[in-house]
Amino acid sequence: MIRVAVDALGGDRGPEEIVAGAAGAMSPEIEPILYGPSDLDAHGCRLVEAPESIDMDESPVEAVRTKLNSSLVRAIRAVADGDADAAVSAGNTGAVLAASLLHVRRLPGVFRPAIAVVIPARAGPTVLIDSGANADARPEHLLQFGHMGAVFAQEILGIEDPEVRLLSIGEEDEKGNQLTLEAHALLRASGLRFGGNTESRRLLEGDTDVVVTDGFTGNVALKALEGTIRSLLESIRSELESSVRGKLGGLLIRPGARRVQRRLDPETYGGAYLLGLRGLVVIAHGSSSRVAIANAIRLAARGVEHRVVERLEERLPDRVDSRRGVDPASP
Repeated sequence: MIRVAVDALGGDRGPEEIVAGAAGAMSPEIEPILYGPSDLDAHGCRLVEAPESIDMDESPVEAVRTKLNSSLVRAIRAVADGDADAAVSAGNTGAVLAASLLHVRRLPGVFRPAIAVVIPARAGPTVLIDSGANADARPEHLLQFGHMGAVFAQEILGIEDPEVRLLSIGEEDEKGNQLTLEAHALLRASGLRFGGNTESRRLLEGDTDVVVTDGFTGNVALKALEGTIRSLLESIRSELESSVRGKLGGLLIRPGARRVQRRLDPETYGGAYLLGLRGLVVIAHGSSSRVAIANAIRLAARGVEHRVVERLEERLPDRVDSRRGVDPASP
């Protein structure tokens, strides 16, 4: 049975929604372990007392260092201590990253952990990495993100030989800022199946399997996509409900509309892997519903089952060649 530690106090909808999601993910193969206050109704899940919480507006590093009994820190530490096989949190993303670096720590040779998000694109799922862990990045970081994203696509999405592209302002090789130009050269020489640059307008098309970028750009692109999809679906719904003709038309297109909504729904995967750590950590969206939390727990369990951490350790280059630069923070 795969044990998944769940931060019961993370998220915007309150612990009841997190608990309901954990209970929904419980199965003979998955054991969600809730970390939260002792008076929490765990709905049949195992509960480990963790009375403190970390708010979204708190300083991540300071909160992680001072609130050792918070549900977020205790859930992450459970992975480091071997009490859980993976952790899931919908709490403060910066605090999840800080706790993971402090307690779980990086894999040998990994410069920076990165957030890998699955985008439900039209032609098939696409991995966007990094989606917010590193606002500032170096070219060699993006090179490693490409390797990590390729392993993720193979092990979780079942893509045998994933294509990797670099997010830029144009598809031509010479387009981009200094970071993307240097990263492009490294990826071209990496041995990955590198397809060159891609633009953000292609993200929902699914033209490639892995899209590499820095965390600032990736997070902006991801939130723009989420907001656009949500606004578009709401606008269509409003138009269809605004008149009798619209309602009649809505009845005709309802089956197709529902299929599109299910495909574009970010709750399908529920969360994103924080790759490059010695253990498995999944970050869920702060506004996650019980459905999204349940799917995030299943996603974490799937990562354990497919030995994503071990695969990364086996297949990631230990170091970036000194001619290409070595991250000063690397071990």
